[in-house]
Amino acid sequence: MSEAGVRAVIEGIHSSPTQAVLFLSGGASQIIGWLLSVPGASNTVLETVVPYSRMSMIQLLSKIPSKFCSQDTAEDMALLAYNRALKLSTPGSPVLGVGFTGSLASSRPKLGDHRFHLSTRTADRLWVSTVTLSKGLRTREQEDKVSSHILLKAIANACRVPATFDSGLTESEVSDECEKQFDEDQELEQLINGQIYFKIYPFASGTDMSTAERKIILSGSFHPLHDGHLKLLEVAASICGDVYPCFEISAVNADKPPLTVSQIKDRVKQFEKVGEGRQ
Repeated sequence: MSEAGVRAVIEGIHSSPTQAVLFLSGGASQIIGWLLSVPGASNTVLETVVPYSRMSMIQLLSKIPSKFCSQDTAEDMALLAYNRALKLSTPGSPVLGVGFTGSLASSRPKLGDHRFHLSTRTADRLWVSTVTLSKGLRTREQEDKVSSHILLKAIANACRVPATFDSGLTESEVSDECEKQFDEDQELEQLINGQIYFKIYPFASGTDMSTAERKIILSGSFHPLHDGHLKLLEVAASICGDVYPCFEISAVNADKPPLTVSQIKDRVKQFEKVGEGRQ
């Protein structure tokens, strides 16, 4: 793909509302420079982490993976990146977690395949791809460029940006892809099980809060939601200034049984009915 083509795709990514965290190891390093060199990178890139050493990867995953370069590890990295993006993102923005782990050409010959695994995670979708490269066909830099192109396309797809281009793979180098879609119930199950940190329900508001970087959060069970809750958050927001008001339903409470999926959905509906434009 030409430099102009790469730039056009990245401009599209930066124009989308999606904000991303990237965890990359063992390849696709060129995508960092591509993303950051195009104006508007701060709209998209929240954080990029390169856990290159074994110990760095172990600390990131909080475990010793069975294989450092594997589909499972890429999925784990994407999920961690997604949860990190939830914490760092502008309130109400869609977020993306990206995981990449590769075993490419190095200074010493490798017994195994030259390959890489990548994964993207959004609120309702997990996408994973594995690519095995033809050994000895490319230099390390060329393999890194191919993996960067494929990762760029994956990020563009996750941001719903059209990206049709030649990845540089040969006919024998096929990308093995799989995808999982999540509905609301499945997302809430992941929340209750601790897989994701939280789920955001943004409600329409007459006031544009998209520029507010700070959140003000009122936590509770909201069983039921009442006028006192609404007034309390309204007053707190007026005192704190430029903030994004949020209600936080505690799905898991140390002193009570976890809420069920149906209980969470019922309590969320209360906010939809009030229509105060808070989450």
